[in-house]
Amino acid sequence: MKNVIVGQSGGPTAVINCSLAGVYATALEHGDKMGKVLGMRNGIQGLMERRYVDMGEYIRDDFDVEILKRTPSSFLGSCRYKLPDPKQNEAVFEKVFGILNELEVGYFFYIGGNDSMDTINKLHTYGEKIGSPIRFLGVPKTVDNDLAVTDHSPGFGSAAKYVATSTKELILDARVYNNGAVTIVEAMGRNTGWLAASAALAKGPDSIGPDLVFLPEIAFDLDGFLDKVSILAQQKGHSPVIVVSEGIQLADGRYVSELGREDVPSDAFGHIQLMGTASYLAQQVRNKLGAKVRAVEFATLQRSAAHLQSQVDAIGAFAVGQHAVNAAAEGETNKVIIFKRLSSRPYAFETCSMELAKMANIEKHVPLEWITPTKDHVTQDYIDYALPLIQGEVAPYFVNGMPRHIRLP
Repeated sequence: MKNVIVGQSGGPTAVINCSLAGVYATALEHGDKMGKVLGMRNGIQGLMERRYVDMGEYIRDDFDVEILKRTPSSFLGSCRYKLPDPKQNEAVFEKVFGILNELEVGYFFYIGGNDSMDTINKLHTYGEKIGSPIRFLGVPKTVDNDLAVTDHSPGFGSAAKYVATSTKELILDARVYNNGAVTIVEAMGRNTGWLAASAALAKGPDSIGPDLVFLPEIAFDLDGFLDKVSILAQQKGHSPVIVVSEGIQLADGRYVSELGREDVPSDAFGHIQLMGTASYLAQQVRNKLGAKVRAVEFATLQRSAAHLQSQVDAIGAFAVGQHAVNAAAEGETNKVIIFKRLSSRPYAFETCSMELAKMANIEKHVPLEWITPTKDHVTQDYIDYALPLIQGEVAPYFVNGMPRHIRLP
């Protein structure tokens, strides 16, 4: 009987702890093969610093599991640590495997996005080289929905529900004074526009939806943008609401958020920090059109709004954690768990394991045919894809008027 260790990495989602709950609860069901369930504090980086917990000391019963599923952020903490190439720096891997062996770990689960899948792949490669019996499984998550192969990424549905709901509410707010003021909304999405596009789901019998939506998949034309905003702002009785992805880029490859900034920091993976896209565009509209304008950044709200979890998303996030443990128990390793869509109305899916190399470091983009010919909105194909993923709600457990969460000390 070998112990289980699980970690979380990268940006959190509203349902990342549902996947953690799936791993934990399912590992307990395999008590004949799996011992303690250990949690890395702050992912692989924390493990290298020998920071870990016995999750059984904090998740003591089924009710705690339910609270965990409704808790936002990453229960175990996160990191953005890039493992080196095993061929160039074996010392790091010797240290990691030394700790895993000390802890008598036989099963390693990592919940994260593209960079996390790269971590799993490197650990497996080194483990295979030294003949380690540890099984490595990736559990996907990302609000960006940019993971390849899978129908969608756990975390996207809930973030999309938040973006669409908040955009709808902003549209109503923008119409209050009927003065032609412009609202520019910024959603997450470094190189893909799945999340910004979800604002289009706000359109319905009681909402006209956003006027324009700009995604990174299409080169951004600043002058063309200003022309379109000018036309909208001049319409009598109309206060335009425009949604942009934080990662929209000019034709020369520069992010719009880089413009006017001298110092642009980056993380361990070389990703520059994206911030201020809506603010920059609002300033341009203000300077060149003289319009009243405000910028709204959803920022971390869109990934932390567990009170607005999509039920479809929460169920799926738990299922990928569950499947990962079952796959490991059956001897699988270096795999990632994905969704296959069986139907959209009603939404139905199945989970299955896939070779990790087919996902690691590969981005899935919004298909260009799902973007309108005017390059400023999405088509019905996107709506048909995304709408099933925001269905249903998961009510928080409220205590004294506030949602109850669970956290590590």
